[in-house]
Amino acid sequence: MSLSMTKEEREAFLAETHVAVISVGQPGRGPLSLPVWYSYTPGAVVRLVTGKASRKARLIAAAGCLTLCVQTEVAPYKYVSVEGPATLGEPDFERDIRAMAHRYLGKQVGEAYLQMNAAEHANTTLVTLTPQRWLSVDYTKMGV
Repeated sequence: MSLSMTKEEREAFLAETHVAVISVGQPGRGPLSLPVWYSYTPGAVVRLVTGKASRKARLIAAAGCLTLCVQTEVAPYKYVSVEGPATLGEPDFERDIRAMAHRYLGKQVGEAYLQMNAAEHANTTLVTLTPQRWLSVDYTKMGV
């Protein structure tokens, strides 16, 4: 019995709202691993926004790739890990910043968050991850 998810299952799971952990290599140290908000539509790229001058952005630019992992927090556990090339670009405020705040905080708290962080929006970069390699497990497939 395989506990791996099908392509459709893993893409649907990744499209759900989870806090992800990204990992990106850094010279002379273990990989930098940090929690992030992200968005994903099945068949498309993973999008996340970070500070232009952040260590995370510098390492992603240097490495040109990263790994993103999402999981459930209660049993029976599920996870999806995706790895691939990553690029930096300009975020679209409505699509990448406002939509992300609403996705994770809801409309009302998301708008308050956006107002509180308004000065930072100009100093962000869009990270686009193109999924190439997937790992997944779905323990609900055990049937117990």
